[in-house]
Amino acid sequence: MKEENLLIRIRLMTLFFIGALIVSGATAFPLVSEMEILTSLLGISSDIPASEYSGFNHWIATVNEGIINANIYHPFLFYGTDWLAFAHIIIAIAFVGLYRKPVTNRWLIYWAMIACVCVIPLAAICGNIRGIPGFWILIDCSFGVFGLIPLMILHKYVQSLKRLANHIDTKY
Repeated sequence: MKEENLLIRIRLMTLFFIGALIVSGATAFPLVSEMEILTSLLGISSDIPASEYSGFNHWIATVNEGIINANIYHPFLFYGTDWLAFAHIIIAIAFVGLYRKPVTNRWLIYWAMIACVCVIPLAAICGNIRGIPGFWILIDCSFGVFGLIPLMILHKYVQSLKRLANHIDTKY
């Protein structure tokens, strides 16, 4: 594959990863609105206690109750999710370096792969401590697993570009 084609693929994959980080982070801002939409789609009423639901709907109703109560009595708790969103956006901005000079900044790929792997023990440990259901912990772990896929592709492309560019880090 030619250098130009590899560079295009790297940049497209990097833009995808940046976009995924921004979207993932941005969803941490409107939690109350998101839960209103989700509960509406699932037919869950905030007028009915979560204990009246079972399975997945019980969990969503429980989360909805928690978010409603936090919003009413402790809205400052959402400041933590604001910082979570901010962190995702800042991490996405860091990947602009990979977009501009993928060979020079390939360390970002390794760093992100490590972060993706670390999602799994974090979700498993903290999820259990916080009483998160096992199926939800698996959903959280999937972000790390699915995050690895574009990163492994990026790694392969950047390694190929490095070989084609004769190991000149300054060009790419």
